[in-house]
Amino acid sequence: MSNTPSEIEQKRDRLLEILKGYRQVAVAFSAGVDSTVVAQAAHLACGADAVAVTAVSLSLATGEREEAEQLAAQIGIRHVIVETREFSDPGYQRNASNRCYFCKSELYSRLVELAPSLGVKVLANGANLDDQGDYRPGMQAAAEFQVRSPLIEAGFTKKDVRELARIWNLPVWDKPATPCLSSRIAYGVEVTPERVRRIDEAEQFLKELLSLNELRVRCEANELARIEVPLGQIHQLLDPVVRDQVRGRLRELGFRFVTVDLDGFRSGSMNSAIPREQLLDVQIPARLLPE
Repeated sequence: MSNTPSEIEQKRDRLLEILKGYRQVAVAFSAGVDSTVVAQAAHLACGADAVAVTAVSLSLATGEREEAEQLAAQIGIRHVIVETREFSDPGYQRNASNRCYFCKSELYSRLVELAPSLGVKVLANGANLDDQGDYRPGMQAAAEFQVRSPLIEAGFTKKDVRELARIWNLPVWDKPATPCLSSRIAYGVEVTPERVRRIDEAEQFLKELLSLNELRVRCEANELARIEVPLGQIHQLLDPVVRDQVRGRLRELGFRFVTVDLDGFRSGSMNSAIPREQLLDVQIPARLLPE
């Protein structure tokens, strides 16, 4: 039997070596599979010199903070909660196609401020190679704040991340993507606390009603709710009894119109409205924070 390490083992070892080189690192920790793998690796590589930092704001979906706390406890990594104030930024509220840039800029600026008290000199995120092929304004913010992306440096694709999470027995290894609630609001429609609250409550209602883990309630212009569920589950929403329940509850929450998207659930479907010339591939430089 060959003792040659498998490809995922080689990438794992490379990831741990990269993080060990950081020495003192704060991981932007959302409780998604990517940042959870980085947090686990940082804890293994740096021990007490690693900290996971979770940003909490109105755009965080119900249950995500609690899951982050549970995961950090399972990993054993030091965990800090910080409140971010992106909703006070007019650039964020305007909700242009670069909204995520303002959100990440707020997060990273808070982490830079906290770095001395946290005892760290390096900031890291959970970006992987697949993120470089999508429209990610947040990666521009990462570059400006010199945030490192150890998964990219170690050559991890999303598939690799999930495989390593499974090997490490991390319960989020198959967790669906959970972008912030503001990402459900159509570009050009103002991001407000009331809209993200409405979206959160609508999604929690639908998940319970339909017994689904992955769906979206998109907020379009004129307070129109566009519901995305997997294609095989659309029939549930068309049942007269369910349809009336959904329509009644979402209108009660403040939506004026309720529709079902016949294309089904697509992660990041809002980006289809972005002009092709804006789909930039922003690289994250591998640099430390200034001394």
